[in-house]
Amino acid sequence: MNIHFTPDDALFQLAVVLVAGIVGGELVGRIGLPKVTGWIFTGILLRSFETQHDAFTGLTSGAVAGFDRFMDFVLGYIAFTVGAALHFASLRNAGKRLGFLLLGEALITPTIVVLAMYFVGGWIDPENMTIRVCLILAAIAIAGAPGTTVLVVQEARAKGILTRTLIAAVALIDMVAVGVFTFVVSYLTQDAGDVVSWHSSWPTALISVAREFGVAFLVGTSCSMIALGLTRTIVGPAFLGPTMVAVILGAWGAATGFGASSILACTFAGIVVSNVRHDTVRSTEAYLHSIGGVLFAAFYTLAGMKLDFALVMNAAGLVVLFFLARFLGKYGGAFAAMSIADVPKRVRNYLGLALVPHGGVAVGLIIIVQSVPHLSDVAATVTTVGLAALAINQLLGPSGARFALERAGEKDKDFPRLLDFLDEHHISVNITGTTKDEIIRSLASQLYSTNITPALPQDEFVQKVLEREQLETTFLSKGLMIPHAELEEGTNITGILGISSKGLNIGAPDGPVHAVLLLATPKADRKRHLEVLAAIATAITRNINFREQLYHARSAAHAYDVLHAEKAEDINYFLEDAMARVRDSGEQN
Repeated sequence: MNIHFTPDDALFQLAVVLVAGIVGGELVGRIGLPKVTGWIFTGILLRSFETQHDAFTGLTSGAVAGFDRFMDFVLGYIAFTVGAALHFASLRNAGKRLGFLLLGEALITPTIVVLAMYFVGGWIDPENMTIRVCLILAAIAIAGAPGTTVLVVQEARAKGILTRTLIAAVALIDMVAVGVFTFVVSYLTQDAGDVVSWHSSWPTALISVAREFGVAFLVGTSCSMIALGLTRTIVGPAFLGPTMVAVILGAWGAATGFGASSILACTFAGIVVSNVRHDTVRSTEAYLHSIGGVLFAAFYTLAGMKLDFALVMNAAGLVVLFFLARFLGKYGGAFAAMSIADVPKRVRNYLGLALVPHGGVAVGLIIIVQSVPHLSDVAATVTTVGLAALAINQLLGPSGARFALERAGEKDKDFPRLLDFLDEHHISVNITGTTKDEIIRSLASQLYSTNITPALPQDEFVQKVLEREQLETTFLSKGLMIPHAELEEGTNITGILGISSKGLNIGAPDGPVHAVLLLATPKADRKRHLEVLAAIATAITRNINFREQLYHARSAAHAYDVLHAEKAEDINYFLEDAMARVRDSGEQN
């Protein structure tokens, strides 16, 4: 039998990439760095050694182009997942800071990059660093790295206000980047020359942006709504995950066919699915979770092979300048936005660092520059500076993001805790009302507007709470009230915390009420209900510092920070730790 080995076999090459990436990621992980950094670094090494190994594997930087469809799917999956994080009901209290952050990203980051590249970069390389190059690089600088960010968050098991803001922001920031980039490119290509009439070109540029977003929105919405229709009529629960994979493939391919942004289309698809049928998102994530390691290890190793580190040396001064200018823009914009939004200091100080990673969208925008004829005069400079700085960001950015999560105190917090149901969108500050009934009804309305609601119609739930209140008041001392109802159905406790710094005069025996914790407890979770009551009551009545900080929290984010801080772990403990203590106590007895 004749055995003929073909070194350019795609499956064999993918196996080499996957194994090399896994090994590189594990080795880098052992020295405390994110695995994604190891995957990218492994890809860069594979590219640098290609002349030695291509005779055996056929794996060259050119052969990597054969895996573009695979990379498109992973990018689409990342965009869909990040879009799904934009569940509007869950972001009720985050709108202010997200709005300011997007404004900072749209204005501060590109402004700093343009000024730095034009004046300092123009001094370093006056021939190539034209205003056209500076504007395009500024637009590219806005883009983030949703995939890298999500992976770092998952690996760090991070949870908190910074994490929530970061995950929600990366999708929106990429939308801003695509919009600004589309505007700049449309503006610059109205005339092949260096001088363009602003008054005649900006309306056309805005129309291009509107078309880009409009087509992507229609494609993403259409694909997701068709799929959701099928899942409600024909497709069973077992195939929810595969159907959503079809949404990702369909949205990416259709957007490409219409000449719109495929990343935007998949992001819009995720947003629509998340807000129309939120449980479907979890099915998709669960379906792909088992092979997520394969997808990401191969994807980022291949991405590393696309980055030529030799480019750094060709324009070292401009590359370092662009990297530093983008870093200052990201950090400065986030710091200013979070200062205005009045978030906890640890979020304000470290969010900018967590936004530094630069990824797939930036690569896509650079490729677009290469394909536009009217930008041929700037394509080489943009590609060299952009990709070289991207390579540095890919290596340093993930570590910076994880460092930010650690310093913000959110690393290793994504484990079940007693008060997990009191997420930011289950907290409301500055509540008002003149009677118990009015306040209970108001809080119940807010509770039912979230994505986690009691398994009971709202009116029936309110009635059960009021009936319980008539039997025995739930006023406790020190300004605390905990109205609640026990439900026949459901498995997990939920609730909402209302805070009034001024105090509510609603008949409490010891004065104004400052905190009202409305609970909905299924019979199956009654043990946790009792633990929650004991923990909150103990903290409020016995710890004056905790009580004052909670009662006078300026926002839901500040209140969440008080409840979930390390200092509050005595009351908001990790459930696994509590069970371990119970087991140890039983063994000793």
